[in-house]
Amino acid sequence: MTEAIGRDVLAGDTGREPVTPVLPQTVGDALRPGDVLRPGDALRPGDVLRPGAAGILDSHLAGLAAALLPYREVADRLSRWGDELTRRLVAGGRLLVAGNGGSAAEAQHLVTELVGKLRDDRQPLSAIALCADTSAVTAISNDYGYENMFARQVRAHGRTDDILLLLSTSGRSANLVRAAQAGREVGLRCWALTGPAPNPLAEVCAEVVAVPSSDPQVVQELHLVSAHVLCEYVDAALPGVLADQVERAQVGQTQVGQTQVGQAQVEPGRGAGW
Repeated sequence: MTEAIGRDVLAGDTGREPVTPVLPQTVGDALRPGDVLRPGDALRPGDVLRPGAAGILDSHLAGLAAALLPYREVADRLSRWGDELTRRLVAGGRLLVAGNGGSAAEAQHLVTELVGKLRDDRQPLSAIALCADTSAVTAISNDYGYENMFARQVRAHGRTDDILLLLSTSGRSANLVRAAQAGREVGLRCWALTGPAPNPLAEVCAEVVAVPSSDPQVVQELHLVSAHVLCEYVDAALPGVLADQVERAQVGQTQVGQTQVGQAQVEPGRGAGW
C-alpha cells in the first residue's frame, strides 16, 4: 500500500490481544478479513493501514492454492517431457534453457539439477543455461540487439533434435520468441513454461506448460515446481533408458560378430590363388 504522512498502523500486529476494528470508509486503506489492530490504537487523519504478516502470507498462499488444481491438469505432460528429454540426453543430445530475470535464475536452477544431481548420484547430463554466460549475453546484446541475445546462442550450441526449454511468466519476451524461432530453424524441439495461454511464446513452441494464474509470482513458483518435477521424471526414466542403450549395443556387437564369423568361413574357399 502507498505510504502517506502520518502514523503507520500495522494491521496484523499480534504483540497484544488483537481486536477487530470497525473503521469509517474514509480512513486509509480498507482492512481485509484477518487484519487486526492492537487494543487502544486509534486512527487519526493521515494514518495508513498496512496489511500484517499474516494477511500477506494468507493472501499469497490463497493465490497459490487457487492455481494448483488447474496447474495439475496442464502439468501432466511433464512426464512425457521427462521421458523424451532423458532419451535425447542419453543419446548424446543436450538441453538448452533460457529465461529473463527470475526465470533466468530458474533456468540455471534446472541446469544445475541435471549437470549435478537432484537427489541420488547419477551420471551428469548435458544442459546449458543460455542466460548464465555474462560475457556472451552482453556482447551479443551489444552487437546484435537484446532481442537476439538467446537466438544467436541457440544457433551456436543447438543441434538437430536437441531440446530448447524457454521460461517466461508473461510469454511475451521478444528475445525468447526469437530464440524459439531460431530453434525451429536449427531443428530443435522447442518447449516453454509460461503464464496463461495464449501468448506469443506458446504459439511458436511445439509444446507448452502454461500456468493458469494471473499472478507472476505464482507462475514463477509453479515453474520451479515444474523444473523439479521434470528432473524427477528424468531420474525415474534414466535407468530404463540406459538399460535399453546397453541392450542395443549388445545386439549390435552380436550382429557384428556374426558377420565377422561368416566372412572368416568364406575365406578358405577363396583358393590358393588368393
